[in-house]
Amino acid sequence: MEYRSQKIAYWYFVAALPLFVLQVFLGLYLGASYAFTIPQEIVDVFSFATARAMHTNLLVLWMLLGFMGGAYYIVPEETNSEIYSPWLAYFQLVVLLVTGVVALIGFFFGWTQGRPLLEIPRPLDLVVVVGALIFLFNIGMTMLKANRWTVIQGTLLGGLVFLALLYLFGIPFYKNEVIDWYYWWWVIHLWVEGAWELVAGAILAFILMKLTRVDRHVVEKWLYIEIGLVMFTGIAGTGHHYYWIGAPRYWLWIGGIFSALEPLPILLMVIDTMMHVKQRRTRIVNPLIWTYAIGCAVLHFIGAGVWGFAHTLPQINYYTHGSQVTVSHGHLAFFGAYALLNLTTFYYAMPRIKGIEVFDDWKGRIGFWTMSTAMMIMALTFGVAGVLQAYIERVLGMGYMTAQSHMRFWMLVTIVAGVFFLAGLLTTVTDLLTLKPAKQEA
Repeated sequence: MEYRSQKIAYWYFVAALPLFVLQVFLGLYLGASYAFTIPQEIVDVFSFATARAMHTNLLVLWMLLGFMGGAYYIVPEETNSEIYSPWLAYFQLVVLLVTGVVALIGFFFGWTQGRPLLEIPRPLDLVVVVGALIFLFNIGMTMLKANRWTVIQGTLLGGLVFLALLYLFGIPFYKNEVIDWYYWWWVIHLWVEGAWELVAGAILAFILMKLTRVDRHVVEKWLYIEIGLVMFTGIAGTGHHYYWIGAPRYWLWIGGIFSALEPLPILLMVIDTMMHVKQRRTRIVNPLIWTYAIGCAVLHFIGAGVWGFAHTLPQINYYTHGSQVTVSHGHLAFFGAYALLNLTTFYYAMPRIKGIEVFDDWKGRIGFWTMSTAMMIMALTFGVAGVLQAYIERVLGMGYMTAQSHMRFWMLVTIVAGVFFLAGLLTTVTDLLTLKPAKQEA
């Protein structure tokens, strides 16, 4: 750790990890709702809708905390200066955590806007905006005060500003449902395939540069190309969400064409990562970080690129829209693109903050391979269930419950995979919180 204020990141990471664990527990409950008949007494107290709102909002919260912690670690090294106000950074963390706890309790008692992924009520939306403004002010002032600009920190700041601005479009309620969904997708899609991609690209570029000692100009050249393609394909690619909401017919063409192009920047990220493997100028002292970085690129491509392309063409999406095929794509894409990215950041930064140069990684390797294998199985079982669902309901025209009965076995397999995923996650969290130096060979 080169700068004292980088320690701020540690507490963001520590706060994010239990939220990730809680998210997975709720996911298992949701899976059990498909595989088994949950007693009505339990459903009356804790409904599927409540569990789903908690599951998805915890996803957003822990990932944002990971990104913010990553920014607080990276920016001092990129600017050669301390964070402008450590006190503000800690205050912001408290604000976001308190907001998250209040939101979760509110969901339990039905305090929600009822819009998927944007359920939190208007007053809490405004508190989130305050937290985001504190964060942008702190990061922005750090960069301005240092007056040292790099492509990595510029991309990071641009992604964070883009992220904050897009959130504003999800706060108002529009009486026209088509318009409401239109702007809803500005938040959801352009976060995931726009702003978050910029943040992810900057963080991954920084870590790859530090791990491999490849020249900065090489890393930044690839970063320019990646962010250009992400913005070009991602913004227009929003159109594949406008197929069936009542928008004009031309979105079928725009969405279909740009959905086919969206895997390109992700593929480029994989190629970029592999090139860094060949061009590295130093031995990787903590290979687990490298494993996570490569896993992030590969599973990002499979989940977001291949899985996404497979069901966003209008001719296919007509049948698969809103089915478990979407769930399959969403789980693998989020895990590959952002969960593994955050865990890569945690494994890179947390040992350095603790002053550990080389750490013992055997538990981390078990955690990585258990989670990754389990997630691939879950993606496949969700996918099979979704194909069955689409065929039975939308091709054969049979009822919802008929489809559910045929899906039940695959959802049961999903739960088994989910239990293994949870075991891998608990191993990973325990490892991160108890990192120890590697034993020196005699």
